[in-house]
Amino acid sequence: MDDTGHTPGTGGESFPKGPVRINKYLARSGYCSRRQADTLVREERVTIDGRVALLGATVPPGARVRVDGEPVTPHPDTIVLAFNKPRGVVTTTDEREPDNIMSILNFPERVFPVGRLDRNSSGLILFTNDGDISRRILHPAYRHEKEYVVRLDRPFGDDLLACLRKGIVLDGRPTRPCSVERLGARAFRIVLTEGRNRQIRRMCEACGHRVLNLRRTRIMHIELGDLPPGKWRRLNPARLFPPDAGRREDS
Repeated sequence: MDDTGHTPGTGGESFPKGPVRINKYLARSGYCSRRQADTLVREERVTIDGRVALLGATVPPGARVRVDGEPVTPHPDTIVLAFNKPRGVVTTTDEREPDNIMSILNFPERVFPVGRLDRNSSGLILFTNDGDISRRILHPAYRHEKEYVVRLDRPFGDDLLACLRKGIVLDGRPTRPCSVERLGARAFRIVLTEGRNRQIRRMCEACGHRVLNLRRTRIMHIELGDLPPGKWRRLNPARLFPPDAGRREDS
């Protein structure tokens, strides 16, 4: 990591130099996932050199691709970043929000956040320009682990840990069983394999406790480490998914 908090990394996977299917083209460009690209094509919102694209169509080198009339330009490299989100920052790309995460990230190329952390939470969040990578990280069927360190408003007993491990009913369905480890009288580490809205805070509230501080320290095998708040480091996309990370389970 250099003195700006940025770690040089590999350029990642190059954009294909030959013909590429339209859904892969849009995903690699960071516009959307392949599934969303197929929907756009079905809705006849995508053109290749001025002609409405069909499902399965290929994009030759140098072709002009547009969605709703707006040009979509491929990125030469796949970008994946690890970022330490400070507390108080909002995970949105909307520049009208004064505390939006994009202005804090301040990355020179177009990327977008993979998932979110709420305003009052801090820690690890990933960014990419590749819709397929985002989908694979977020899809609940893969059950990727996410680890958090949580501090509560008051001391808690082992009954809270047992309750969290077993699962709590939220919005009419139970949370998945999870791993929980006590770190102190008011703090614990928890590992989830799902990502419902404000899940940890709501689970603790259901047990009569209020979260004072929540920090995400790991996504899959990617650790936050000593990355300072408000700084990012570049990751190697080729090492993003270990061999056993590609197994999908029923959600």
